[in-house]
Amino acid sequence: MPEQLNTRVEDCFLLAESFFKRPFKRPAVSLKLRGQKAGVAHLHENLLRFNPQLYRENTEDFLKQTVAHEVAHLIAHQLFGDRIQPHGEEWQLIMRGVYELPPNRCHTYEVQRRSVTRYIYRCPCAQSDFPFSAQRHKLVAQGRRYLCRSCRQTLVYSGETRVE
Repeated sequence: MPEQLNTRVEDCFLLAESFFKRPFKRPAVSLKLRGQKAGVAHLHENLLRFNPQLYRENTEDFLKQTVAHEVAHLIAHQLFGDRIQPHGEEWQLIMRGVYELPPNRCHTYEVQRRSVTRYIYRCPCAQSDFPFSAQRHKLVAQGRRYLCRSCRQTLVYSGETRVE
């Protein structure tokens, strides 16, 4: 675990404790997150997961904004409980009031998308191709049926694939 990341998490908690004049339970921190999300706060497990690739590629902003964003979720949960919106006014209060940061819901980091295989399905009316994900293609193999919106006939695998 990079020391800067742990230090920033701790600094965010110390700022919140100073602001709210109360202690907060520290989370476990993990760099086991892939895909498009920069970070995730698991509220009930008191766990923060961060994307190591996005951290490496955007270190300065990641430490400033993303870490505070995810810690703010945990703080809001510990203060206000389960019945709040993830990016609602309580979370926004913490982002603005405690961390003096804009309450941005999403990051703007460049994300390298991996190529994916699409399985091409068609219907009898031949209106268009229907590219299915590997997961949906597997569901069809297990017996799930999908219907064309135009003719209501079952979509059938054409035997073709394409990489996107």
